[in-house]
Amino acid sequence: MKRIRFCRYAAIGALLLTAPLVAQSKVTIYNQNFAVVRDQLFLDLKSGINEVRLTDITAHVEPDSVILRAKDAKRVLQILEQNYRSDPVSEGLLLSLYEGKEITFLKEGFPAGQTEIIKGKIIRSGYVPHRLAMQRYGQNYAMRQMAYAAPDAGSGQPIIEVDNQLRFSLPGRPVFPSLTDDTILKPTLHWRLESDQGGKLEAELAYVTGGMSWEADYNMVSPEKGDVVELVGWVTMDNQSGKSFREARIKLMAGDVSKIQPEEELRRSIYAADVSFVGGEMKPPVSEKAFDEYHLYTLNRAVTLHDRETKQVEFVRASNVKSERVYVYDGVLIDFNRYRGHSSESIRQDRDYGTRSNPKVWVMREVQNSQQNHLGMPLPKGRVRFYRQDDDGNLEFTGENVIDHTPKDEVLRVYAGDAFDLRGERVRTDYRIDTSRNWCDESFQIKLRNHKEKDTVEVRVVEHMYRWVNWDIVEKSHPFMKTDSQTAEFRVQLAPGEEEVITYRVHYTW
Repeated sequence: MKRIRFCRYAAIGALLLTAPLVAQSKVTIYNQNFAVVRDQLFLDLKSGINEVRLTDITAHVEPDSVILRAKDAKRVLQILEQNYRSDPVSEGLLLSLYEGKEITFLKEGFPAGQTEIIKGKIIRSGYVPHRLAMQRYGQNYAMRQMAYAAPDAGSGQPIIEVDNQLRFSLPGRPVFPSLTDDTILKPTLHWRLESDQGGKLEAELAYVTGGMSWEADYNMVSPEKGDVVELVGWVTMDNQSGKSFREARIKLMAGDVSKIQPEEELRRSIYAADVSFVGGEMKPPVSEKAFDEYHLYTLNRAVTLHDRETKQVEFVRASNVKSERVYVYDGVLIDFNRYRGHSSESIRQDRDYGTRSNPKVWVMREVQNSQQNHLGMPLPKGRVRFYRQDDDGNLEFTGENVIDHTPKDEVLRVYAGDAFDLRGERVRTDYRIDTSRNWCDESFQIKLRNHKEKDTVEVRVVEHMYRWVNWDIVEKSHPFMKTDSQTAEFRVQLAPGEEEVITYRVHYTW
């Protein structure tokens, strides 16, 4: 009878899942490891209460985010009850369902091809249930479940009784009786729906799911000479949701959206119009628009995104982009872990604070994200890789880093590495403090050396006035700019083989 009941339910599920039950999916993927899935469902309901099972969902759906509503405002559709089952049938699950019962095990013997039949009673299955519940209810719940599964071993270890002897492993490959009503083949939403009238109904389904993410990657290619680059941006989508999306409309949301994880779930649904095809025009693969306080990128053609698949789509390409190479020397080297929790007064009176020197000169790349510079598109955060063409025509990798979300008309400033032929040296030459009169003087000497054979470079020397907020540079060898309340910047031109020395004295009062 169990088998008959299971087949009846399976038939219901198969009936509901036949085409065109689920139309083309629409998926909005956020760069915070979640997505919103929207499907059109075609239901054939009777008037009154209906039982509906849907298995065409992801394995990481957030059940309390599910929204189901009729597209026809004249139809009344109410969810009386929703049940979510996320533990599909597996060997471990079936072992747990037959705990306390005897089943058959098949053991491969020698010579090859011979099989021994062993009868064994399942004392403990070792199955660890409720994986998603562990994520929801936290570490204590997970530890209790692990203890239930294997209180001694600390992991899922079965106990099988064979010939009145206990074995802490399976004696062979288990052979189970027919499936029971408690088993499912896929994650399943089971609804009890009430419809005000019978007949076919088109409904909208939306839910939040984990297991999906996207990120942006950029490649900047420079010619053999000069710093005019070609920029190519890729969108990389990763689908680990447990569901494949065939010919889906994909949108990508960029921005820092508030999402509570993992203890609580965010209920959110997004309904946006499709981007229509513009006949006769070559469209970019991805279009962008402002959406609320974020930016929405739409793939302009349907995309199939298989489960456990990573897919890349080009979303921006620009040529003749001006890129300025900037050299920065930030000569102070401070171990912030050593001074964690120190007050500003203790730092001010510490003679050794800020006296260690960093010899490296940073190489920065600055790109104006504007239409005049052949860009002007809001760029989502991602990794930027730099390449330069060698004299033999090959591209050589010259550095990489990560940019944050960058609006149009802002400057991209990316650290690309340390200059090989530039060196800096920073030495404190004097330190005086008078705590009774509330003042402090500190003097520094900064040496910069250019070992390049041909190129003259400009180095921006950044100095941090970290003793106190009230300061004044009373002596200096070079002009400077005050870039913020506690930072001064000197700019120095260095010819090939030249060394330049910067000196200054800063006076603090408090």
